[in-house]
Amino acid sequence: MPDSSSVTLHHEDTGGDGRPVVLIHGWPLSGASWKDTVPALTDAGLRVITYDRRGFGQSAASPDNHYDYDSLTSDLAGLLERLDLRDVSLVGFSMGGGEVARYVGTHGEDRVHSIVLASAIPPWLVKSEDNPDGGLPREEAHTMQAGLRADREAFLDEFLTNFFSADGELKVTQEQRAEALALAAQADLDAAAECIGSWLEDFTDDLSKVTVPTLVIHGDSDAIVPIEVSGRRTHEQVAGSELVVVEDGPHGINVSHTEEFNAALLRFLTA
Repeated sequence: MPDSSSVTLHHEDTGGDGRPVVLIHGWPLSGASWKDTVPALTDAGLRVITYDRRGFGQSAASPDNHYDYDSLTSDLAGLLERLDLRDVSLVGFSMGGGEVARYVGTHGEDRVHSIVLASAIPPWLVKSEDNPDGGLPREEAHTMQAGLRADREAFLDEFLTNFFSADGELKVTQEQRAEALALAAQADLDAAAECIGSWLEDFTDDLSKVTVPTLVIHGDSDAIVPIEVSGRRTHEQVAGSELVVVEDGPHGINVSHTEEFNAALLRFLTA
C-alpha cells in the first residue's frame, strides 16, 4: 500500500459502519501495541484502524531516511485519503501525538471529528533556552540516539522498563514488557534512531489550530514524557480540552491501566 511518499505502510482495519478511529502508536512499537484497546472500541461499534509508522512493525523504512514529522504526517494523511476516512477520531500515543497535532496544523480538520493525545509529546518536548519548561535537552536526545545504535538490546531493555514504571516500580507483567520488546525488535534501526530526534519538534502552532473536541490523557508518574512537560501544557493550550490524569500511571498507561484508559477513551469517543 504505497503512500504519496512511496513508503509502504502496513495497516489493519476492523471495518464496519461505525465512526472511524485511527490509533497511532508510540516509539519504538507498532500498531500491534493497541491490542488491548481495539476490542473495547469495536465492541462499542466503532471502526478501528491501526497502522505501523514508517520503519516500524511491518511498514517499510523510508528510502530517503526522512523521519521528521512532516514526512510522518504525510503518511497519516495518505492513509486517511486512501481509506476515505471522514468524521474520524485521531488517537495519538506518545510520539503518535505529534502526527495528530501536525495533521491538524497542516491538513486542517475537514476529516476530523475529535482528537486524543495520550501520554503524548506535544506541545514541545525539547528543553532549551526558548523552552525552559521542556523535558528533553537536545544533547540528551543525541546521547539516546548514540546509545541505541551502540547497543540496541540493552538500550531498549532499559527504555521499556522505564516506559512501564512509575516511581521505579514496574506496573506491567514481565510478559507484557517482553511483548513490547518483541515489537520494538521489529523496528528499523535508522528509523528508531532518527525518530528520537523528531521528538524535539515544536507543535505549539499546530495545537493553536485545534478546535475539535480534544481529550488529553496522561499518567501522573510518566517517566518518559512527564505530565508537567506535556499533558498539562497541552491541556492549557487547547481551549475546551478535557484532561484525564491516570493516578500512579507510567508512560504506557494503555497497557498498565488498560481498563481505566479504555473507559476514558470510550467515554470521550462515544459522547
